[in-house]
Amino acid sequence: MATTKLFSISVTESKALAYIASPAKTENRRLIYAYGCSPDPYQASRDFEAVRALGTKKSSVLSQHFIQSFAPGEITPEKALEVGKELADKLLHGEYQYYLAVHTDTNHIHVHCIFNNVNSDNHRTFETLENRKSEFATKKLMKLSDEICREHGLSVIEDHESSKGKSYYEWTVDQLHLSWKSKLKYAIDQVIKVSDDFEGFLKKCADFGVLVDYNPSHKIDLKFMLAEQRENNQRAKMTRARTLGWFYETPRIKSRIENNKQFMAYAPRAKIIRTTADKFLQAPALTRWADRANMKEVSKAMNEIAKRGLTYEETVSAAQESFGRQMKLQDELDRIRMQIGDLSKQLKLVELYVKYRPYNEHFKMLTGREKKKFHSEYCYELDEYRKAVKKLKDWYPSGSVPSLELLRKTISDLEAEQKQKKQLYTQTADETETLSKSLQKIEQYLGNEQERAEEEQRRKRKKSGDLE
Repeated sequence: MATTKLFSISVTESKALAYIASPAKTENRRLIYAYGCSPDPYQASRDFEAVRALGTKKSSVLSQHFIQSFAPGEITPEKALEVGKELADKLLHGEYQYYLAVHTDTNHIHVHCIFNNVNSDNHRTFETLENRKSEFATKKLMKLSDEICREHGLSVIEDHESSKGKSYYEWTVDQLHLSWKSKLKYAIDQVIKVSDDFEGFLKKCADFGVLVDYNPSHKIDLKFMLAEQRENNQRAKMTRARTLGWFYETPRIKSRIENNKQFMAYAPRAKIIRTTADKFLQAPALTRWADRANMKEVSKAMNEIAKRGLTYEETVSAAQESFGRQMKLQDELDRIRMQIGDLSKQLKLVELYVKYRPYNEHFKMLTGREKKKFHSEYCYELDEYRKAVKKLKDWYPSGSVPSLELLRKTISDLEAEQKQKKQLYTQTADETETLSKSLQKIEQYLGNEQERAEEEQRRKRKKSGDLE
């Protein structure tokens, strides 16, 4: 389904134009269309400015930017360019310069259109003419997009109130009730599932709309950001892997990729090997040090592990197992959500089919003037019936349509299963978070202690003359 978003540009217009014109995103600029301006993005910005110079210059807004996003696999890049141009022409009526580009670098094709805020005919601003403050332009954009998409046989979102101002990716992930941070983690999880090794993971991030910065020589070696965030805010900063959580740090991503090859089924070792970390946890000196330094966070982490009677390595195994269960439950919830969504659409169509079928049956029995008169009086009902039949044939090519009762019962059963799995998911996610945060705090302390020990060794060697 197509979604739209509209926002203003007050600074760095040329950079925004250069971004949407990126050859890597537009198939070497093959998917670009410029109206009333140069196809070169920097020259286009100067062309926009020449028209703005004729206006009052009272507005701080330089241009407007709308994004039209489509469901994955629903449209070709060429068709998206055609639909995007049609939307721009209907919204702007040929009165504004605009620069349009189709992006194919994410898992869903989307259109960017940046247009001058000043009208080329009367040199008034878009906000003034379209009454942007009351969101008239936003609603108009949604309405036009829906009309055009229906004409081209593309799906639309019926409930715009719950999806207002969102890109397709945002809308889809929003069905899982995720924040931006959770969306990023969810996207990274999807990349891990299709990666064979860490190098492959880094390369495939772009395919899922994830920007990644990996520098193994730095202490903070791994950072992420959703491409959608960068599109919305060019100054947005990347998120450290550690901030996302223990499972998103470099060593853990590598181990998750290996575990995922076995369908995320983590089998604990029969024999637990004692590690330095285990000895660290059992050392009385640590407890004394934690008490003296009032290290509440480390103490809490140790207590969480102690409550479960686990060694350090057993805790790692337990965290991996819990996270594996969480991912499987997430996949099951996604599947159920999509099933409910599809069945709900089918239910609405069958309801329309049942509601308007009597009109069609009666219409077929009539002849001559009576038939014409009936069609004139009930053309809406007959048209709704035909549309419902056409769409139902897409779902049920054999012509065998399920009853309303069966559809409602199936949806009800799925909703009950969804509720049960959501509760289990919440419990599993809480356990995963508790274990992973405890491990992260302890490992962070171990890393700091190691750095201090190494620094102390360097000082001793330098003092004894071993170092120059």
